[in-house]
Parts: sequence; structure tokens; C-alpha cells
Amino acid sequence: MFKLLLVEDDSSLFNEIKDRLVQWSYEVYGISDFSKVIQEFTEIKPDLVVIDIQLPKYDGFHWCRMIRSHSNVPIIFLSSRDHPSDMVMSMQLGGDDFIQKPFHFDVLVAKIQATLRRVYNYNTEKIALKTWCDSTIDYEKNTVTNQNGAIELSKNEVFILKLLIEQKNKIVSREELINELWDDKRFISDNTLTVNVNRLRKRLDEIGLGRFIETKVGQGYIALEEDFV
Repeated sequence: MFKLLLVEDDSSLFNEIKDRLVQWSYEVYGISDFSKVIQEFTEIKPDLVVIDIQLPKYDGFHWCRMIRSHSNVPIIFLSSRDHPSDMVMSMQLGGDDFIQKPFHFDVLVAKIQATLRRVYNYNTEKIALKTWCDSTIDYEKNTVTNQNGAIELSKNEVFILKLLIEQKNKIVSREELINELWDDKRFISDNTLTVNVNRLRKRLDEIGLGRFIETKVGQGYIALEEDFV
């Protein structure tokens, strides 16, 4: 059973969401003290976090930063504000998805299911390690290691890298990446993918690999490497 942490200060909405998710056999936890979100997160150790942007004390962006400093657990943002910048910021901070309030509960459930399936199911493959550009990618630990060091990627970043490497030296279209990353692309702007790929490339630059992910304007992205195992 997956454990979900729902960081929502509206008690009626929290209870309604919790009731719906419990019906899907999820174990749902809330926050008792909104000044200690990270402490409660550490104690609960959830498999996924659903977090509202507007919260008491500190906003959801603050707590996402705090969580990301400890964990790459998938995070889905909720927002009642109609600001495109909220979606961009959530993805820049490492969020995995974004839902605009008011939303249909079926959409929330579908996004949670898709995120959990994307994050955890592909790790069950027999081959958890790949070699790319003289570097080792560990799909279970979400790490890339080479002689220049090691980096830890977010779930979305390692999934994008995996999709590109599976079709190395071939252009993977933006539409294909969006469809694979987010099941319901109606809620995803084209800029969201750009932000995620830029984050991935920046992280890879730390160990000298950023140049191997190229942008093909108007087409998509390509992972370059001649000798791939």
C-alpha cells in the first residue's frame, strides 16, 4: 500500500480528498503542525506528496525546497491561483505534476496513479543499471556516476534521461516525452517540458555530460553517444 502525504490546510477539502484516496486503498496522512512540515514528512516517509501552494506559515514552494534537500519523492502541487508562473515555479523546484483548483477528484486520482506508476514501476525492470558516455546510471537510486563524480536526479529527470537513452542518437519528439511523462497533457504547458529538460541538462553539466543532451529546435531532444552498452 502506498503512503501519501496530503499537505492541505483546508480541513473540509483535506477530508474529502482523503476519503476518496482511501477508497483507492491509499494510506493518507495529513499535517498537524504547518510550521513543522519537513519534520512530519521525515517521520511519515511517504511514497508521494500532494501539497497546496497556499499554506499557513510558509507556502508549498518553501516546503518543496526543503523536501528536495532530503528526498526525491514525487510531489504533486495543488493551486487555487490562476497564475501560469505557479506551474513553472513548481516544475523548476522539482515538482512532478500540477493541478489547478477546482479540480475533479478523478483527475487527482488519475495523476497520482500515473505518477506512482511512472516513478516506481519502471524500477522493477531486470536491468537497473545502464552505461552511457562512460557513466553509470542507476535507475533504482536515481544517480549518474562517472570519473567526475556523482549526481542524484529527481524522478522526472531520470525518467527523461531514460527515455532519451532508450532511443540514443535518435530525436525523441517533445510530444512523445510529454505523453510519457504526464498522462493527461491537457494540464501541461509546453514550457513545463523545457524546464524539466533544462534542469536535467544543468545537473548533467556538473559531471561533464550536459553536452550529450541536444535540443533539436522544433523537433525534440536527442541523447548522443557512439558506444552505448
